[in-house]
Amino acid sequence: MSALRGDFAAGTGGHMNESRWFVYMIQATDGSLYTGITTDVPRRFNEHLTGKQGAKYFQGRKPEKVVYVEEGHDRSSASRRESEIKRFRREQKLALVEAGFFEATKKPTAG
Repeated sequence: MSALRGDFAAGTGGHMNESRWFVYMIQATDGSLYTGITTDVPRRFNEHLTGKQGAKYFQGRKPEKVVYVEEGHDRSSASRRESEIKRFRREQKLALVEAGFFEATKKPTAG
C-alpha cells in the first residue's frame, strides 16, 4: 500500500472505481485524528464537513483537513488497515502522517 501525495489534492481523486479503496486520516479542529475508509476521499471529507452522511465523531468537532491517504486496498484490506490504525497510539499515527504526508485543501472551494 502507498500513501498519496500532493497530486491527490489537485482534484485528481474524483469518483473512484468501487474496488479501489482508501484509508484516510482527517485532522479535526481540536487536533484529534479520525481514521476511516472510502472509495472517494474528497467526497467523504465533504460529507464529514457538511454533516451529511458524516461520522458521528464530527458531531462535536469539525474536520479541518485530510492529513493522510493510503491507496491500493480492496474493501476488506481497507477495513483491516483502518482497524489497525485505530489501535495505534497518537504518536504512531503522527509518525504515519509524517511519513506519508501530503498537502490537501483545507476546505472545499465554493463553486
